[in-house]
Amino acid sequence: MLSTPRLTPESYKRLVETARNDPEAFWLRESRRLEWSTLPTTAVDAENGWFADGSLNVSVNCLDRHLATRGDQAAIIWQGEEDSNVLRLTYRDLHARVCALANILRDSGVKRGDRVAIHLPAVVEGIIAMQACARIGAMHMVLFGGFSAEAIADRLADSGAAVVITANVGRRGAKRIPFKTTMDAAIALRGEASTVRRVLVVEVTDDTVPLTEGRDALLTPLLEAAPTTCEPEAMNATDPLFLLYTSGSTGKPKGIVHGTGGYLTWASYTHELIFDHQQGDVFWCTADIGWITGHTYVAYGPLANGATLMLFEGMPSHPMPGRWWDVIQKHGVTTFYTSPTAIRALMSEGNEIPAAYDLSSLRVLGSVGEPINHEAWTWFHDVIGGGRCALVDTWWQTETGGAMISLVPYAVEPRPASATLPLPGVNPVLLDEKGTPLDGAVEGILCIDGSWPGRALTIWNDDALFQTTYLKPYPGHYFTGDGARRDVDGYYWITGRVDDVINVSGHRIGSAEIEDAISEIHDISESSAVGIPHDIKGQGLVVYIVPHEGLSEEQMAGLKDQVIKIIACKVGRYAVPEAVYVVPDLPKTRSGKNVRRLMRKIACGETEGFGDLSTLANPGIVGELIRIVGKA
Repeated sequence: MLSTPRLTPESYKRLVETARNDPEAFWLRESRRLEWSTLPTTAVDAENGWFADGSLNVSVNCLDRHLATRGDQAAIIWQGEEDSNVLRLTYRDLHARVCALANILRDSGVKRGDRVAIHLPAVVEGIIAMQACARIGAMHMVLFGGFSAEAIADRLADSGAAVVITANVGRRGAKRIPFKTTMDAAIALRGEASTVRRVLVVEVTDDTVPLTEGRDALLTPLLEAAPTTCEPEAMNATDPLFLLYTSGSTGKPKGIVHGTGGYLTWASYTHELIFDHQQGDVFWCTADIGWITGHTYVAYGPLANGATLMLFEGMPSHPMPGRWWDVIQKHGVTTFYTSPTAIRALMSEGNEIPAAYDLSSLRVLGSVGEPINHEAWTWFHDVIGGGRCALVDTWWQTETGGAMISLVPYAVEPRPASATLPLPGVNPVLLDEKGTPLDGAVEGILCIDGSWPGRALTIWNDDALFQTTYLKPYPGHYFTGDGARRDVDGYYWITGRVDDVINVSGHRIGSAEIEDAISEIHDISESSAVGIPHDIKGQGLVVYIVPHEGLSEEQMAGLKDQVIKIIACKVGRYAVPEAVYVVPDLPKTRSGKNVRRLMRKIACGETEGFGDLSTLANPGIVGELIRIVGKA
């Protein structure tokens, strides 16, 4: 493994200048990191998209082109929950399995542009399925394993998925997750309107699950019989690669569509840059593939760069504290990328746990999902990294496709809890509420000037919403929805959402999504969900509910439990609130808009400093909420 960093402070500055002075030449050069069927002659094309006249296949770039030089290198090291359960797939092995599944999908009638839903735990078949879809030009839509049947049903219906790949049962510590049962329930919710015509089942455990005749099939027998070569589909650079749903400030999850050539260029570029990726690295991103982090920095970026991936089925502290550190020691992990939520949870176990393991293989640490606080940054850097590892705190979003603001190891000076500087080719700006650019050391609304290869193409079936949400609020800029502070040296510090999206353990949850679920409880007239600081999760969810008048004491007593149950059912267990407050009314403006700012402050225990309340239609409710929350 090379020990010399890819970039020095001087070469990094030259890269920034090159990207700024001639973006067309810069991005055309970066596109050559991929293997194209037709080389693009243009990079930045505002009308037609990135690398619009080029064509390529993503699976070929992640697998085929590595066979001659890395065919026998490990592409994936999979560690099961049991220490003895290890699977190593070389690039040649992975290529064969991807081709076999791609042939099965074609035999199932999947064509270019069709949608395939992937609903799997942390097993290699998840990555194989994503690559198989890419090989035949189908769009994959990965579903987080923690989604409820209702949440899955909504996504299946909106995407029009024709084929589903799921598991019989998933393992999570001592728990068993009923993947197939949940999927069956989701499909049943749509009845005859369901678009799903085929369900392929991965047998993760020995559990037997019911199979619907004519629709369902166990995947292993099909794979054993399928050919291990498959002709790839040549895709236009601007063709969709995948569809991934994310919560927004409106109740309905948005289907974010990412393209082919621009996205893969961005995934490869950012993976190499921010992790100082070098030959021989063992790269471990702990994210579930159901989130964008798992797409870009598990399934695509590392494989495009010929890396060795670490994939772990288990949990950080099961069956004993230190399980993650054991995995790092056992497999020689060099790059470790995880969330602040996980870091804070592991930090709470004490320093003596990681001290018992040899973590000397680590070279680069990374944080993703939300801003990391100073204390967690310092612990991660000093205790886990031994003070010698670069620590990249990355800021980005589902819609950006990959990291946008991040430290570049050994080329940018670190500052604890700061996202540091924009990557070469990224042009952030801070605006005031009127859209006026702000200079110097200032706090404002974070937007991105212009475009970049990894930016999402659109929202599935709703380009008008994409334009309204991201491009129209501040014309000429991409609106991130985040606020940020910039210091005198140009370093960025993310200050949080400026809309009503709550970030719980890296999961973005729309407040309207929570409130829509609660609206199905007939005894509740209205509700409001807000986020508050949480030591482990980053943000915790708090819900205020207003019951209908005339309810009995017995009915009132059961409301909180009903709220928790319906959120778990409709959204997922990860969205269960920290507290539910039963209140007589919500603070509203005279136009009827809920004032979440006040509810956040009160939920945090604040009792004064609320500013001018004269604009409220019901200013007296503020004191009542303070009393109720304080009593609870």
